[in-house]
Amino acid sequence: MNNTIARPKVMEARPKSSSDLWKRMLRNRYMYMMIIPGLVYFIIFKYFPMYGLVISFQDYMPYKGIMGSEWVGLKHFEKLFTDGEFWNIFKNTLILFLYNILFYFPVPIILAIMLNEVANAFFKRLVQTIVYIPHFLSWVIIVSISYVMLTMDGGIINELLVYFGLPKVNFLLDPTWFHPMYIIQVIWREAGWGTIVYLAAIASIDPQLYEAARMDGAGRFRQIWHITLPSIRSVIIVLLILRIGNVLDLSFEHVYLLLNSMNRPIAEILDTYVYTVGLKQGQFSFSTAVGFFKSFVGLFLVVLSNKLAKKFGEEGIY
Repeated sequence: MNNTIARPKVMEARPKSSSDLWKRMLRNRYMYMMIIPGLVYFIIFKYFPMYGLVISFQDYMPYKGIMGSEWVGLKHFEKLFTDGEFWNIFKNTLILFLYNILFYFPVPIILAIMLNEVANAFFKRLVQTIVYIPHFLSWVIIVSISYVMLTMDGGIINELLVYFGLPKVNFLLDPTWFHPMYIIQVIWREAGWGTIVYLAAIASIDPQLYEAARMDGAGRFRQIWHITLPSIRSVIIVLLILRIGNVLDLSFEHVYLLLNSMNRPIAEILDTYVYTVGLKQGQFSFSTAVGFFKSFVGLFLVVLSNKLAKKFGEEGIY
């Protein structure tokens, strides 16, 4: 008698030949067609502009063009790394990034868990709609609303301070209020939208895990701590890695609208610096070198954080 156990055939994940690949693509053509808009966007706005990075190694003259401009090697990078103003702006950018990680990043996670605990479906959808709305408002509107609320001339916040017998505060010009004002606006606009991914991850958790936990006497907080958070940990890690990759890529429009002569020493970031030296002062090659440096740092941190995530047993992003 043959005691050998017959093993089930494992379907090959990869096509055997190029013809099989084309057949599979044809069979799933509508799914692949959905990729086209995003692919076109990245090709036009992300890959084509990379050709312009060569001007960071030139003294670029617009009337001469890229092919006619003089090559100067690492001249602009040497200027970049020896410029004291650049390192101050670099520090400002890192500070704002740390504020984003410490104060903004956990908020969508907490908000998603809170929404998941709401039993009333109508109230849950209502709250979701309300917290999503600010994302669809431009930074111009968000900052303008903040200005109206915080101004010393009739602003509701200062009027409330006066009502309670407190002195008025110049939130808009006092540099010490720039960081709190910035991060509150980021949370206000983006926290609700950031819950979408986490709510989708929570929805994929097996309900039987919660039932088993309730049978063992676990309350809501223990279920969140021992089931919800571990189940969405991989999603949190992936989004954290992607956020770290944007360490030097903060919202130009947002910070530029908050800039003024009083808070500039602590509010100027690399994005606004590139705009100032590149477009206002016409130093195209130097501003491109700054952008090149930003991209390199972001790529390095993504690779490093992904390796660390894998070292601690997480999947990472690739």
